[in-house]
This record gives sequence, C-alpha cells and structure tokens, in this order.
Amino acid sequence: MNERIAAPWIPTWIPASGHALRHAGIHFDAVRMKEPLAERVASELMRSTDFEAGPIVVEATGDRNMYFLLPPQTAASFQWPPGVRALTRSDRGLAYVGVPALTGVTWPLGWRSVPSAGVPFVEGELLWEVGCRLSPGGTRRS
Repeated sequence: MNERIAAPWIPTWIPASGHALRHAGIHFDAVRMKEPLAERVASELMRSTDFEAGPIVVEATGDRNMYFLLPPQTAASFQWPPGVRALTRSDRGLAYVGVPALTGVTWPLGWRSVPSAGVPFVEGELLWEVGCRLSPGGTRRS
C-alpha cells in the first residue's frame, strides 16, 4: 500500500469509497477555479512544491472546475482574482464541495494532487500569489 495514503492519518472528510459532499468551512475551505486558469495554477503549485501541493480536487464534467482545499476559516482572508471563488462557512449561505475517495471509482471527481500527512492542505498564501500572478485580473490580499 502507498504510505502517503495509508491510515491512520487520512482525514475523516475523505470518504472511503466513491465521493461525498462536504460542507466548506468545517473541515476545509475551498477555492474554486475554472479551466484554463485552474490547470495553470495547479501545475505551477505542483512545480513549486516538489509535487506536494496539498489537496486539489478536479471535476471531469461541466466547467471542469478545480477545488483547492485550504485549512478551515482561511480562504476569506484573501481577495481572489475575478472568476475565482472562495467557498467558506459564511452568513451568505452554505457551500458544499464534492470530495473523492483516495482510491477506486470516483468519477466525475478526481485528485489533481492528494493530501498527505505532511501537507494536509494547500497553502493559502502560495495559492493566492500564484493565482494572482497567472490571472489577468490579479488582486491583493484584503
């Protein structure tokens, strides 16, 4: 078995099989990006972190969004570029993110980068910097 995805460190919010909806802001915050920006940002994060970027969920259908999973209660501290949306627990409503299992059939969701014991989340500051640099409407931290 691959040691990076072996118990006991697997977060409780990752389902054992298939995929499940998880409430953003409880176990993690999520930053949603659409293609093609999402792929450019994910590739840059992977390169700059020696392929240990933290959890990035990919949709295989529809808008082909990517969800970059950050520690809970952190995504709202950044002003994200246009078209990039932070999904958190807020007064404006509830947001849910589909999370695939680490193995098995998870279509239409999959992992672009899996979490690990050493990197359980994407680092928000790095995601923000890369997203702003690669986005035509990059912004600043709020």
